[in-house]
Amino acid sequence: MQWYTKVMKNYVGFTGRARRMEYWMFILMNVLISIALVIVESIVGLTGVLSGLYSLAVLLPSLAVLVRRLHDIGRSGVWIFIGLIPFIGAIVLLVFSFMEGQESVNEYGPNPKHFG
Repeated sequence: MQWYTKVMKNYVGFTGRARRMEYWMFILMNVLISIALVIVESIVGLTGVLSGLYSLAVLLPSLAVLVRRLHDIGRSGVWIFIGLIPFIGAIVLLVFSFMEGQESVNEYGPNPKHFG
């Protein structure tokens, strides 16, 4: 949960680096919260209202953490736009998100593994 709150506190921080653990724990929490909201919606009868509002609320933090993840592997945040290419763009971003971050300081900052 600390990874999720860390990303949410840095709501629109597109600078710096995000390690794999931060990115993937944020994604995991988003998936779990979305599943819970869909279940609640189906019980209450609000189809898509709660999950739609939640998706809108985490849009900017999701983009910010992905840009910081790209920075961690030494790529510019502009690479996020490759996701606009159907199918191939998503695969490229997925591969990038699994890559190990650069060990040394890069142009986007120090290695976040060394600072927790």
